Amino acid sequence: MLRLKNGRIYDPAHGVDGEVRDLYIEDGRIVAAPGPGARIDRDIDLAGRVVMGGAIDLHTHIGGGKMNIARALLPEDHRQDPVPTSGGMHAGCGHAAPSTWTTGYRYAEMGYTACFEPAMQPINARHTHLEMGDTPMVDKGAYAMLGSDDFFLRMLASGADQRLINDYVGWTLDASQAMAIKVVNPGGISAFKFNARSLDLDEAHPYYRVTPRQVVQALARAVHDLGVAHPLHVHASNLGVPGNADTTLATMAAAEGLPIHLTHIQFHSYGTEGERKFSSEAERIADAINRMSNVSADVGQVLFGQTVTVSGDSMKQYGNHRHASPDKWVVMDIECDSGCGVVPFKYRDKNFVNALQWAIGLELFLRVGDPWRIFLTTDHPNGAPFTSYPHLIRLLMDKRFRDSKLDEINAEAAAHSQLRSLDREYSLYEIAIMTRAAPARSLGLTDRGHLGEGAAADIVVYRDDADREAMFAKPEYVFKDGQLIVRDGKVVNVVNGALHVVKPEYDKGIEKPLKDYFDRYMTVRMEHVRVSDEEVCTCGASKLIPHVCKGRAA
Repeated sequence: MLRLKNGRIYDPAHGVDGEVRDLYIEDGRIVAAPGPGARIDRDIDLAGRVVMGGAIDLHTHIGGGKMNIARALLPEDHRQDPVPTSGGMHAGCGHAAPSTWTTGYRYAEMGYTACFEPAMQPINARHTHLEMGDTPMVDKGAYAMLGSDDFFLRMLASGADQRLINDYVGWTLDASQAMAIKVVNPGGISAFKFNARSLDLDEAHPYYRVTPRQVVQALARAVHDLGVAHPLHVHASNLGVPGNADTTLATMAAAEGLPIHLTHIQFHSYGTEGERKFSSEAERIADAINRMSNVSADVGQVLFGQTVTVSGDSMKQYGNHRHASPDKWVVMDIECDSGCGVVPFKYRDKNFVNALQWAIGLELFLRVGDPWRIFLTTDHPNGAPFTSYPHLIRLLMDKRFRDSKLDEINAEAAAHSQLRSLDREYSLYEIAIMTRAAPARSLGLTDRGHLGEGAAADIVVYRDDADREAMFAKPEYVFKDGQLIVRDGKVVNVVNGALHVVKPEYDKGIEKPLKDYFDRYMTVRMEHVRVSDEEVCTCGASKLIPHVCKGRAA
């Protein structure tokens, strides 16, 4: 048994806010304090240290075809950031689009023990699982993309019963070994194939004549009825378009009280005020989230520097290709059902739009009152690489530092932002909510994100440094399932994480029309799309962790 003693514990799932306590670890789990005379095999004194559960990234692009394309597109990104092999670690490289190995190592070195890929194309699920399985150190899971696929849109256009839609969504989750459902630009990826360049929430698809509102409502209902813990994960219409805040607010209302999660909401919080017709609507968006308890969001914070944008939203990525920096880009498609766009981009602090995007994200963080419903993300790598999280945490915790950075950005953008008037500073307790307890609760990870008895011993120990960026960049210790994997910010033990999936109940009869559809229209058979339990473990996951869904009556 290992005892971590005298640490200052932050465990929001149990209301523990900086109390000095001991933790006991046995067989990879946190256990109750042993009785008198129990054998303690090892003690680590953590006096003065801050102790939290392992961090969980709810939205990070770490697998699937889009990241492989990004890596191939940016050899210069690899040359400039090599990681030599050492101590059982594979060599790797990449800053904006790091290799699978480098991704796992760098996440662990920051204290992250679980990461979730938010855009897995079901037809490409096997590829995604291979990449996630090749990513060491952290647990993984993926969200299956629906909403622009032909089979679903045909059902919606024909007025199919909601129960059939639920069965199709359940089959997709099961067959692709997914953790949740994601919709990207609802119906818009498909509309792009019919030469549309935009599709607003109540605009009919040029071929199927259904609207994004109908797509969102049908999928939100299906996810709810199936009992999937994580709400429908929504990349809303009109990403990046000035004035899209109205669409974002309408999308929240379209859920009609059902749980809904709006992703990278910074990119959907824009107005049209001012001479440049680009302004912040963070206050309106945050006020709506504060009012609507069924809505959660992650921010997708922009931070300055070189990155690469990767998205299933091929419509918007095609529109953005003229801003590529360096000037090269890719838009691709799979089976005419889904695809992605990869566009390198450099955010500049002296650029008005980029600077205001930076301020809008921070405004959202500071204006949303409930840290249980706002999550720390950069939409890696779209807003910035995930390795910038410690810097972002310091911006949220240190107003003086935040104001000093505000002084450095484009002066016109700073003047258009209300960021300087916001005095809020996140506490360590709130950071622990936003990066641990809240993602775990949202995803239904009952034994992750907390330090209670029975939890997986994913534990991070920090030196309490007034410079929060330095503190969160380099934990003193990171434990994964009770094993010490990082010491002083460096990997000392390479492990493989588990794969988290949901197992919903659905009527297997949906496979008959699906098989007929695949045989008639697709180049692969339905049975070849399915990824088996055995296969995902062969892909590299240490084990499969299924989460039972508590289905509801349709």
